[in-house]
Amino acid sequence: MTDNTPPDQIVAPPTDDKAADSIAPAAASALPEPELTRMTDDVVTALKTVYDPEIPADIYELGLIYKIDIADDRAVNIDMTLTTPNCPAAQDLPVMVENAVASVAGVGKVGVKVVWDPPWDPSRMSDEARDMLNMW
Repeated sequence: MTDNTPPDQIVAPPTDDKAADSIAPAAASALPEPELTRMTDDVVTALKTVYDPEIPADIYELGLIYKIDIADDRAVNIDMTLTTPNCPAAQDLPVMVENAVASVAGVGKVGVKVVWDPPWDPSRMSDEARDMLNMW
């Protein structure tokens, strides 16, 4: 997490082997910790079912998910980016993300916002994505 991240936000993992540790839910939520942890894990699992149509890796491992915010009312807001502003899937990927997250048990309203800052670059990919794409 970054120092200025509100406590109810979960930031996408860094590109190292400890990525799973950085998505643990933060304190200060009205949701019980086990429920918030389950929802977080299930949202990440759902995000891993969404693939960029041009790259054979899921959007989570590609580093396209910048923020997952699970509110006390179970609304989930996602900040994501695309590999390029001219991405041919620019219209489809946010809808795919919204549908995937909405399918998670217990999730309320889902919002997906495409952001461009910071711009995506290959350094945001996880080791798993780098391995899959042979980008070492």
